[in-house]
Amino acid sequence: MKEQFNLILTAFGFFTRIPIPFNIAFSQDNLNKCNRYFPLVGYFVGGLSALVYLSASYFLPESLSILLSMAASILLTGAFHEDGFADVCDAFGGGWTKDKILTIMKDSRIGAYGAIGIILLLLTKYTAINDLPSDIIALSLITAHVISRFMAVWTMHSLDYVREDESSKSKPITKSLQSKDLFIALALTIPSLFLLMDFKVLVIIPILIISKLLLERYFKKWIGGYTGDCLGTIQQTTELLIYICLVALFQQSNHFSFFN
Repeated sequence: MKEQFNLILTAFGFFTRIPIPFNIAFSQDNLNKCNRYFPLVGYFVGGLSALVYLSASYFLPESLSILLSMAASILLTGAFHEDGFADVCDAFGGGWTKDKILTIMKDSRIGAYGAIGIILLLLTKYTAINDLPSDIIALSLITAHVISRFMAVWTMHSLDYVREDESSKSKPITKSLQSKDLFIALALTIPSLFLLMDFKVLVIIPILIISKLLLERYFKKWIGGYTGDCLGTIQQTTELLIYICLVALFQQSNHFSFFN
């Protein structure tokens, strides 16, 4: 039990700005195994984002409340996944060989592709959330953060890690994912599918899987696998796609209700 608690704290320590106790045992083995608890990080980040939205909405307009909730999630994670998305935009936008793509992806500076990509990502995410019915925004945030992180874990199981040098900060946690870890992550994710309390929401799952498979195919074609930045891209893309699908699902029928 203590070992599992250490793994949970390791996951939170790596993927959020939350400081973990110094007495927690740190090892590469723990970093590998903590992948199974990434969805728990999603519950926490999404939950805090939802709490900020609900609290702010009592005093502020909905649009501003949504912006504050997005800012809270970014501050909590240190823009970890958003940074990966920007790096992928720069790398695949400016590189035409595997070596060039990996070199650009390693560069901490953000270029034109990355800047444009992250601006469009955040604007689209804000617009989609703002177009959701007010009574499901909070739960949608939690659902999207959890499922999107599971998709990243699934990619760790589906593709090979391509960096073999020590330059990637993500190397220790993105390798050696076992089937057991994937199943644990899935078990933790399943409850989030029912937070919106309507089975109609499940129709978006095939869309999310197709999106993940297309991204994986693209990454495999150009670099032979994935990097930590690719995982961040899958997380951000999946999160955004969930919001867009929920908006589309709601607008398709005037009789659609999440709480019947």
